Amino acid sequence: MGAGLKIGRRAALLVLIAVPLMADKAPPATVVTGAGSTFVTPILTRWTTDYMADFHISGGTKIAYQSVGSGAGIEAIKAHKVDFGASDKPLPPAELRQANLAQFPLVIGGVVPVVNIPGIRPGQLRFTGAVLADIYQGTITRWNDPAIVRINPGAKLPDAPITVVHRSDGSGTTFNWVDFLSKKNPRWKATVGEGTTVKWPVGVGGNGNEGVTAAIKSTANSIGYVELAYVAREHLAWASVQNRAGRFIAPSQASFQAAAAGAAWDPKQDFYLVLTDAPGVDAYPITATTFVLVPRHINDFTRTRALLQLFEYALFKGQPQATALGYVPLPQKLAARVALYWTTEVQH
Repeated sequence: MGAGLKIGRRAALLVLIAVPLMADKAPPATVVTGAGSTFVTPILTRWTTDYMADFHISGGTKIAYQSVGSGAGIEAIKAHKVDFGASDKPLPPAELRQANLAQFPLVIGGVVPVVNIPGIRPGQLRFTGAVLADIYQGTITRWNDPAIVRINPGAKLPDAPITVVHRSDGSGTTFNWVDFLSKKNPRWKATVGEGTTVKWPVGVGGNGNEGVTAAIKSTANSIGYVELAYVAREHLAWASVQNRAGRFIAPSQASFQAAAAGAAWDPKQDFYLVLTDAPGVDAYPITATTFVLVPRHINDFTRTRALLQLFEYALFKGQPQATALGYVPLPQKLAARVALYWTTEVQH
């Protein structure tokens, strides 16, 4: 398992960071590989960099992460091509057992609708799940459609065609997006459905959150969906989304926390949980979780130790970095349950 892993047509981003082993003498340099979620790439990059800096280490074990999308990450860990996968779509316990994998949550964030409409500022537009589904299935085709105008009476919407942008790769961001649309629009659920990939009725594709961001920025009158960290970093015009309580909620750490507040994380079910359309008056309705997938039985102690030490740093010391990038770190009680899960479910 080396750093030269190739998944799909293009590895959107490769992070190669030296990560120390907490020992007096480190073994010869080893490359530990991971692949998957582009949703988690900004914070995973920050965590690995800061972990190395905190311990003033150069050299040691290296972690190489390819930001190729959750679908490719799941395929790679199942095929034993990487040491860990990262997915914004949780795998059901039965599928995990069949693949001999363990799964635990790493960080919470949100999927955000973004637009590039001349004159429209960040936070100015509002959408319901039903309207978003109609846009993405081509039922609503122009920005001044009455259904959009009705929920945005003060916005100056152009009489212009909507360019729909979606993910072209297997994506956990897509999974959470279409899971929400399926819950809010029966026609979408019946005709398009959900998954890390779907047969898109309309639109153009972008590879990863990075590709969708680039397409939105370069295309006037477009709409897409990305993780909140990309919204802030790229200065995209985001929109609020109506939640189950009927309120239009802005994407934020507070609204993600509100969605996760009542979540029933069960280690006996490998923490399987989807947070979209969560109850709560302040809950953001497209809140999502990134999960880590690792083999239940690992023969290489060096790799196992390096991975678990990185994740331990992320869960217990990396909260400020996650918060700074717009993510929500796991509550400490949940982080402690994850650490206990490692001791019982990851054998080495």
